Amino acid sequence: MDDGRIWRRKKSGNKLTAIMQVRNEQGRYLEAVLAELSRFVDEIVIVDDASTDGTCELCSSFSKVVRLVRLESSLFRTEWQLRKRLWDEAVVTSPDWILSVDADEIYEQRAALSIRELINQDQYDWVGYRIYDFWGSLTHYREDEWWTLHKRHTMTLIRYLPGFHYYYPQWEHHVPRLPVTAAALPGVCTEFRIKHLGWAGSEADRRAKYERYKQLDPFGKWGSLAHYESILDPKPRLVRWHEEAME
Repeated sequence: MDDGRIWRRKKSGNKLTAIMQVRNEQGRYLEAVLAELSRFVDEIVIVDDASTDGTCELCSSFSKVVRLVRLESSLFRTEWQLRKRLWDEAVVTSPDWILSVDADEIYEQRAALSIRELINQDQYDWVGYRIYDFWGSLTHYREDEWWTLHKRHTMTLIRYLPGFHYYYPQWEHHVPRLPVTAAALPGVCTEFRIKHLGWAGSEADRRAKYERYKQLDPFGKWGSLAHYESILDPKPRLVRWHEEAME
């Protein structure tokens, strides 16, 4: 919880820094994600988790990427250390707000256009969005018993307050993208949406992710085994995506 001290909250001129961890993302969605991010953020900080392809070179080609750290050995099997390393690298750049983005996520247009209004205020310190899991294409998202992420809000944007205790739980997998202690601060939930494209590829891509999950977490210690099995459902319930009209 906030310990009662007076935090300095800027009502204008806030710097928006996006953070991202990447690994072997060349030829997937990373280029499109970075292009979209570059339209509405001020800086991008990236930690490359020991990629073996041209991911680092792709990241370096974007001028908004002001800090790119390449790890020699992967931290994926201790994900909390990877998340913390990314956070620490972002803090070095003196951010005002930090936006956590995965390499396969794109903010819908109205969400991107509204983000300055969301950060240039002094009433709340985090923002929640709805994330939609696109499935098998870029036109439909999945919605069934095990795929309901879009029905709740995910904290993806937080104000950086120097001196506040930001903490990641020491989990090996499925670690929250931002420090969990930030949720103790005042926040706001929006109806703006994020497109998660990680499941939008081929059936072979989804099976490869399923096999990776089962290898890393065979007993369901960090996630749900039933959820993992649902990845292979041959007939998932899909809903067509509709772009929201701009006001």
